[in-house]
Amino acid sequence: MKSKQKIDLLLHNATVYTVDESFSKAEAVAVDKGKIIAIGNSKELLEVYDGSEQVDAKNKFIFPGFIDAHAHFFGYGLGLQQADLVGTKSWEDVVEKLKIQAGKIKKGWITGRGWNQNDWAIQEFPGNEKLNELFPTRPVILTRVDGHAAIANETAMQLAALKAGDKTEGGEVEVKNGKLTGVLIDNAMDLVYAKIPRPSETQLKKALMDAEKNCFAAGLTTIVDCGQDYESALFVDSLQKKKELKIRLFIMMSDKQKNYDFLFKNGKIKTERLNVCSFKLFSDGALGSRGAYLLQPYSDKPGWKGLLLKPEEHFDARAKQIAEKGFQMCTHAIGDAANRMMLKIYAEYLKGKNDRRWRIEHAQILNKDDFHYFGDYNIVPSIQPTHATSDMHWAVDRLGKERLHYSYAYNDLKNQNGWIPLGTDFPVEDISPFKTFYASVFRKDTKGWPAKGFQMENALSREDTIRGMTIWAAKANFEEQEKGSLEKGKFADLVLLDTDLMNVDEKAILKTKVLMTFVNGEKVFEANL
Repeated sequence: MKSKQKIDLLLHNATVYTVDESFSKAEAVAVDKGKIIAIGNSKELLEVYDGSEQVDAKNKFIFPGFIDAHAHFFGYGLGLQQADLVGTKSWEDVVEKLKIQAGKIKKGWITGRGWNQNDWAIQEFPGNEKLNELFPTRPVILTRVDGHAAIANETAMQLAALKAGDKTEGGEVEVKNGKLTGVLIDNAMDLVYAKIPRPSETQLKKALMDAEKNCFAAGLTTIVDCGQDYESALFVDSLQKKKELKIRLFIMMSDKQKNYDFLFKNGKIKTERLNVCSFKLFSDGALGSRGAYLLQPYSDKPGWKGLLLKPEEHFDARAKQIAEKGFQMCTHAIGDAANRMMLKIYAEYLKGKNDRRWRIEHAQILNKDDFHYFGDYNIVPSIQPTHATSDMHWAVDRLGKERLHYSYAYNDLKNQNGWIPLGTDFPVEDISPFKTFYASVFRKDTKGWPAKGFQMENALSREDTIRGMTIWAAKANFEEQEKGSLEKGKFADLVLLDTDLMNVDEKAILKTKVLMTFVNGEKVFEANL
């Protein structure tokens, strides 16, 4: 009898969705030295291989490890150390959470993130009077859920030397009756954030480890972090080399001169777990805070078209530079005016069909005449399905019905190139890939509203959604040859679920549980059932 080949890991008795070219299924996966060495039926693989670890999947479901194509990994981790204001139902609710936070952290800055005035009975930005009264000596800044607005107390604004009448490019310092309200929009927030002490290496490491733990529990094995400095990327690299941080990261460099200088001089960073080859720019703000830059005024704010965060010449100059140096350009664009501007700039430097994979992050509101740019110039629309189901309750107020029709148009965008990467934008949205799947396929919020789905002509199929969360997300990162599908020779990044996402009734999707997560064939998460 022929002896079996010793390997590190053998998973069998499963339904394996390989997400290969033909979306084929298998029953077992053999892994050795971090890579997949065979995929097939359980009987055959069990006869050939002897795994140091053998996992009987008990007829459960294996998918490639999920890739979040647009998130904020550092911000999410650091946010776990702040007051969590997501889901607050009123300004009073926010204030109560702050009192608890102030009791936990006795001195220094009080920070929080996640409030959304559109979820409150009074859908207006609050003033900072209550913050000034409760925290007369401690600086406070609270970031809106989309990261494009904040409210600061008097002490924080004094530290930033802000006063009524101050102007800032690409931002707004709100004033009412000649007084600062504490509300800061887009670039104006940076004036206060600049005064917050940088986290120590110990705090930063804890933030990254906490974020990683939650990602693995959600079945995420690669995260795209949109906008960090090169020092942060080097810190990640050092933790990964020590095997302290195991998650794979694709880090876009933020739009700062020091990052261009560093990457242009030193070149791209590429290891098995880290990829740095792109730059992230912001063209406009967000729709919720009326910072998205529109071609026509907001339906609920006559005369106001939103904000361009930097002059058009800035984006043009950066595009020229990035193109010449051979890097990837990724630009946040929400409004139809911002999208049109960036698409035209991209077109100028991409010069027709290409494989540069320049990305528009969000591609949220488009004029009907501008979709063709994505296909004509192979521009990648990088989208987040839960934005549609979060915004649909109030987006019509901002945009009116006609513009809304060309917003969150995910299937139309997918059809431009035949593929589309999907992310969450966490912590702006929830980290869960299953909420991404549900929003993409069924176009409903977590309460199942609306019953027939939101603008269902732009829903993605189940298969396209899974591809968007795996192989297409990898492709947007130039990584489709090494991950994103379960095929021989690729990294053994995979997730074992209790639910068949491809066939189960929609009501079961959000109840899906991750049973195990593997990165490089190493089990990095196992559920306590």
